[in-house]
Amino acid sequence: MDTVDFDGLQPEPRQSGPRFSRVAFIASGAEEAQAACRRLAHTYGNTPPESADVVVALGGDGLMLQTMHRFMSRGIPIYGMNRGTVGFLMNDFREEGLLERLEVSVPTVIKPLVMHVLDIDGHRHFARAINEVSLYRQTFQAAKLELWVDGQIRMKELIGDGALVATPAGSTAYNHSAYGPIVPLNSNLLALTPLNPFRPKRWRGALLPDRSEVRFGVLDPIKRPVAAVADHTEFRNAKEVVIRLDRDRSMVMLHDPDHGMDERIIAEQFAAAQTLR
Repeated sequence: MDTVDFDGLQPEPRQSGPRFSRVAFIASGAEEAQAACRRLAHTYGNTPPESADVVVALGGDGLMLQTMHRFMSRGIPIYGMNRGTVGFLMNDFREEGLLERLEVSVPTVIKPLVMHVLDIDGHRHFARAINEVSLYRQTFQAAKLELWVDGQIRMKELIGDGALVATPAGSTAYNHSAYGPIVPLNSNLLALTPLNPFRPKRWRGALLPDRSEVRFGVLDPIKRPVAAVADHTEFRNAKEVVIRLDRDRSMVMLHDPDHGMDERIIAEQFAAAQTLR
């Protein structure tokens, strides 16, 4: 993804009348998703995304993230239907009654993280993340990081595979796999989670107010190189990484009323207990 700064662009004003009369369909490359896209476009029409009221994304969570990044500057609502492997962010797939489902859908407003990276050559990079910003070791050498929160040093040395900062929407993704906490959407919190920490061994991370600014300094970046990744945008040989919530940018995900994101996040926290019965 090109690191283009879209600051200053605002979502288009919504017109009166039905919320979603012009639908744009986007599908992943999977044949199942492509076939569904053709059938839905035949039934409901397929408006170009630039003039649509809503985008319907057909695929898995990966496509949902790509679609949200693609239309981030417009603020157009995204309604996903699962035609992929992982569909945590998606609605169930049904072809009938789509316009009616869209009209009664419930919006979830998502604000992304913004990542600023200074690399060892003095170059600066920028990207946004909907799920998380991660720092990874690039070689067999463990990463050594110092951690600052709001200008105050909180950890002089974190040694391990790296660390991540996740949004509430992203807390059920990689963050949860790394044993980080699942964060309710309306909690105004960010999850800070270490990745396989060697020292301090028992530190499991922290919950931070979403107004916090997190800064990682990479200790010995030549011997122990670190990559910084915002969702799927990666910059290597980082020297310093600054992360904060982008309050000037919003995206809207749409979900069926009985299957909204709040309910999914609550249910996910009990899913492991159900499998242990």
